[in-house]
Amino acid sequence: MVERIALILNEAGIPRMPARVLAYMLADDADRYSAAALADGVRVSPAAISGAVRYLTATRMVVKEREPGRRAEFYRVCEGDVCGMIVAAWIPVLKQWESVVESAAVELGANGGGHRLAEATEFIAFLRGETEGMLGRWVEYRRDPG
Repeated sequence: MVERIALILNEAGIPRMPARVLAYMLADDADRYSAAALADGVRVSPAAISGAVRYLTATRMVVKEREPGRRAEFYRVCEGDVCGMIVAAWIPVLKQWESVVESAAVELGANGGGHRLAEATEFIAFLRGETEGMLGRWVEYRRDPG
């Protein structure tokens, strides 16, 4: 089951190892995990966990915590809207994609594939705007689902 969830998360744009770690954390019963516990649960090396949790904390899907007096760090899934955070993580990717495709379209001009890249830029901008709007509507819906 974890691998199926991880595959969907990976196809949605989350890198493979962070997707596996997040899928494990979502499906498992514990509230928080040490890096060692994650490595055991996902059956990978602690080094693989390090990069995965760095990605997951940077995208705010996972929170890093420390207990006073202990050196070990613990990780937990952010409370609340994990799926919304996953979709929100697409927005910077869409912005980067839009920027790169737009630059290529400008560089090519009307020659070659420039016109196709210009159309792709419009689509990506539309998709980004709709995603941002959808997330805003989702926040409102969560406040008042009725």
